[in-house]
Amino acid sequence: MRKRTVFGFGFTSAMVCIYLMNASWIVGMPDGDFSLLAHPGVHQTYHREGLTNATCTAERIDPPAHGFIENTISSMRAAIEAGADIIELDVKLTTDGEIVVFHDATLDCRTNGSGKTHHHSLSELQALDIGYGYTPDGGQTYPFRGEFIGIMPTLREVLTVFPETNFMVNLKHSKASEGEVYRNYITATDAERLGLVAPNRAAAPIIAAYPDMILQTRQNVKACLRGYTLTGWYGGMPESCKNTYVSVPSNLRYFIWGWPHRFEKRLQAVGSRSMLLGPYEGNGSVGIDTPKDLNVIPKNYTGIVFTNKIEVIGPQISPN
Repeated sequence: MRKRTVFGFGFTSAMVCIYLMNASWIVGMPDGDFSLLAHPGVHQTYHREGLTNATCTAERIDPPAHGFIENTISSMRAAIEAGADIIELDVKLTTDGEIVVFHDATLDCRTNGSGKTHHHSLSELQALDIGYGYTPDGGQTYPFRGEFIGIMPTLREVLTVFPETNFMVNLKHSKASEGEVYRNYITATDAERLGLVAPNRAAAPIIAAYPDMILQTRQNVKACLRGYTLTGWYGGMPESCKNTYVSVPSNLRYFIWGWPHRFEKRLQAVGSRSMLLGPYEGNGSVGIDTPKDLNVIPKNYTGIVFTNKIEVIGPQISPN
């Protein structure tokens, strides 16, 4: 009986210690605001049923509520006006050494061009109608044809037009040599306001040159959350959690040790921030995209709120 009592007392004491080490309220309410990340600017959303990597999302857009498409100067400007602090954009290389802001590996889905995007020169890409393929009704109408001819921007143009905006750049290439082009393209000043989403091989030469740059890869996000599940109970932060954005689906947030403020404090100590998404539902996480979703944002949250609907969410948010 005595052994059982001692064991029970020890177990209870251990649980209390773990709780206190991870109780968010103990660290107090942090100073500062959360940041809104607009993915990718104000754009046309689409339904996700049956979505695969090969799906042409331009062919399944929702009925348009505005006249913007992603990765354009006008969509970024609208996102900033709606309250975006960070904009995620996608980039591809050209045959003549430029970097254009465009999502797809091929041109056939969204544009009136064809073939692989990186097999074309800047002049060829900027001659295209990049709104050509968008349809909300299975091809009966194409509301954006003729509206976006010749406006595919370069990354340099974006950085020049928006000199005070932070960007999360999704590098849509996987080779180290392609990462070297990006590394040589940006400056140290650029690097201070750029984060990077990229495969490890393409990211390696960039991070070697700019070691403090935020880097998010599919591998490090999974490794971070997996590792933190094992070490977070005592405050341990895995190496994979350093200098990155750690995506947290809203329906899994309470499984994170120390959520929200203690977890965020631990991330900030290693140069990282959490990024709150919508719920994970088997086919990926969505954003904080509806007014109802705003209820999951913690009071005095200082991480990042990810949204696909900055034009809806931004005007309704007054950061705490």
